[in-house]
Amino acid sequence: MKYSILFMLLFSGKFLVAQHQAKPTDYFVVEGKVKTKLKFTLNDAVAYPSISLDSVVVYNHLVVKKSVLKNVKGVLLKDILAKSSFDINDPKPLSEYYFTCIASDGYKVVFSWNEIFNGPVGKQLIVITEADGINASAASQRIAIISPVDIATGRRYVHGLSKIIVGRVE
Repeated sequence: MKYSILFMLLFSGKFLVAQHQAKPTDYFVVEGKVKTKLKFTLNDAVAYPSISLDSVVVYNHLVVKKSVLKNVKGVLLKDILAKSSFDINDPKPLSEYYFTCIASDGYKVVFSWNEIFNGPVGKQLIVITEADGINASAASQRIAIISPVDIATGRRYVHGLSKIIVGRVE
């Protein structure tokens, strides 16, 4: 009995760290409730204003420090998403829109339109282009996003970002 509990804990632990094993991605697409699909590569980042952060502490869901990203550079996700034409004719329904960010391993996080375009999250939610002196194109995760203003920053730290699906609450 004791060994079966230990086996279950070890086996289930594999799934708790699945995000750390995401396949690297070289681009992500924005699709869903948009007029045209958008593809973003790390090379496209030069067309956007860059922001820099001294460091970002990555906390897990229990708000336990897991790591620190230093000398972080990136571009705001909202600047990239703003290039998408949302599938609407009136801006009022934008409050009903949300973005599901999906990693190559299936890990998903969600942001609302208001979080990104109308709140403090959007002012720092970045696609990382460099961290710890390593360019994202050479990093093991390649394309990653992080929201430094979150309390448990690791919950929405997406490694291997492969697509963002724009949805609308029905």
